[in-house]
Amino acid sequence: MAAKLRFPAVQSAVLNASSASRRSTAQVSAPSTLSTHFIATPRTTLINPIAKSPSTTSLAPVRTIYHTATMSSMPATHGHNEACCNIPPVVASGYAAKGSYEQFGGMKTYVAGPTAATRGIISIFDIFGYMDQTVQGADILATKAKVFMPDWFSGNTCPTEWFPPDTEEKQKLVGEFFNKNKPHGVADALPDYVKALQAAHPAIQSWGIIGFCWGGKAVELVTSGASNPFSIAAAAHPAMVDSAMAGSISVPYILLASQEEPADTIKEFESKLEVPHHVEVFGDQVHGWMAARANLTDPRVREEYARGYQTVLRFFDQEWK
Repeated sequence: MAAKLRFPAVQSAVLNASSASRRSTAQVSAPSTLSTHFIATPRTTLINPIAKSPSTTSLAPVRTIYHTATMSSMPATHGHNEACCNIPPVVASGYAAKGSYEQFGGMKTYVAGPTAATRGIISIFDIFGYMDQTVQGADILATKAKVFMPDWFSGNTCPTEWFPPDTEEKQKLVGEFFNKNKPHGVADALPDYVKALQAAHPAIQSWGIIGFCWGGKAVELVTSGASNPFSIAAAAHPAMVDSAMAGSISVPYILLASQEEPADTIKEFESKLEVPHHVEVFGDQVHGWMAARANLTDPRVREEYARGYQTVLRFFDQEWK
């Protein structure tokens, strides 16, 4: 059954613009405490599918470019939806990260959050890696726990210049990338990675996980498996959602979908969850709005980016036992 989140009322106007039409059966009853002033507005360069070269853009062209990107020619591949395969990332710069990079389990890892934390969150980024928007998201999550974002690609993330894949060569390269980098391998490696983190941070007694797009599939896989080391999980605009896996998920689960995840699949996935959960569709946001495809110069995207992270934090506050 759907979990109805009952959050205490707070004094903030950041999320008041949300409407019932964008919500699923599970409802959030109060606005966020996360002010949009907390969300940095970086300098942005968008890979423009019209000009086929990086160009600094104003807000209006960014919206146009996004819609043009969803119409590019690459079909869905390797289980990803069409939007995942076509929407270009927003290349942002100027955000000052609050954490640092360390080595755990043989991987470069972005680390942020309180030194004396007793809870840890592993963040699984999308195929574009340590983009400013994704790192900023980790810093937001780190207000509640210590966050670890490992580089599963060992520096070989998907090049932004391949997007949109509007030529046969780009489509071939993107397809090969997805074929080589499957989230199943990440899901299998996560239990050992948690052990490595635990050895270095013995004060952390409980672990949560969040995944974006490609990383969302890894979250689905690990939390539905027998070796799941996590106590709570989140997936934002997840790729390759499989409703058949939902009934095996063993921990509280939040899924935030964009307008581009298949609505019928999301609804079916929610209907099969047997754990406390929150499923919500952000109906005017593109796939990737909480990670590399977030254009934070756009006030509406910035608002929904903030609301997305605050919704995750509130669910974790309530359901993380």
